[in-house]
Amino acid sequence: MIKPAGLKKGDKIATVSLSWGGAGDKDFRYRYEVGKRRIEELFGLNVVEMPNSLKGSKYLSRHPEARAEDMMNAFKNKEIKAIFSNIGGDDTLRLLPYIDFDVIKNNPKIFMGYSDTTVNHLMCYKAGLISYYGPSILAEFAENVEMHDYTIKWIQKVLFTNNTIGEIKGSKYWTSQRLAWENEENSKIRRELNKEERGYEILQGKGKTKGKLIGGCIEVLDWLRGTILWPDLKEWENKILFLETSEDKPTPDYIRWYLRSLNALGIFKKINGLIIGKPQDEKYYEEYKEEYLRVIRDEAKRSDLPIMYNMNFGHTAPICILPYGVEAEIDCENKRFRINESGTVGK
Repeated sequence: MIKPAGLKKGDKIATVSLSWGGAGDKDFRYRYEVGKRRIEELFGLNVVEMPNSLKGSKYLSRHPEARAEDMMNAFKNKEIKAIFSNIGGDDTLRLLPYIDFDVIKNNPKIFMGYSDTTVNHLMCYKAGLISYYGPSILAEFAENVEMHDYTIKWIQKVLFTNNTIGEIKGSKYWTSQRLAWENEENSKIRRELNKEERGYEILQGKGKTKGKLIGGCIEVLDWLRGTILWPDLKEWENKILFLETSEDKPTPDYIRWYLRSLNALGIFKKINGLIIGKPQDEKYYEEYKEEYLRVIRDEAKRSDLPIMYNMNFGHTAPICILPYGVEAEIDCENKRFRINESGTVGK
């Protein structure tokens, strides 16, 4: 796997709309501008909008080739050092016919986003490029009132240095509160923060285990089975799989069905560990745990597989960044998670 160069102040980064095009819609454009300003002021980066990224949701829904063109041209542009996703959605898979994997491979740079952007991450993975499951423009960078310190910390640590990332401690607070983005006045209201009462949980497993990171949003991964983006079975060997759920709050039944599909594919026989993000609003918090144990411990007979639960990545704020393809470590005895490599290489 190719590890891209880290960022430094003054670098140009591209913003792209690869799924939902709301960043360019009248009701949401203000939020994009907030996120853009934060990137420039907090991190010293220069934002370049790709030509189609702000054409709005109606246009981009009709033109997946335009979204893919932005992605490809952002990779080709030697002046651009990173690509940040504006937001996820449910439509990225339609870009697949227009993707040139050699363009990604031959122009390595930071690519970041989450949710439906899982599809783009597996495009990068297929091309052999490490990418970053982390903040988007409309959500995290444009967080109401100000960005979360926790999220800022991991952006700086993972993307701006080539030091070992190290231990990722849990956030002391979290929020899943939804305040309608189309009402600009809501952006002046801080979302309600909940004190973290549980911390990381070990559902099963002993000692320490290491593995390369791979994963994403469960609902999106569910759409990818059988496509050219789905990794071959051998690719799952010695991996730490990371999974999280979206704001749609899938039912425990859905989680069970999805996990059974992974079991049928033989993936639980291959991986070294599993880490799971905090569910939205902590809905189904206990029920999800039961399903993971039912399928992995009881049905897959992997009572030895370390499972760490309630982590800060994905749809519940704030979040850290998980780089695909780098070595991570679960310490079951001490309930610790760390990444044993740098997120990037020297500039």
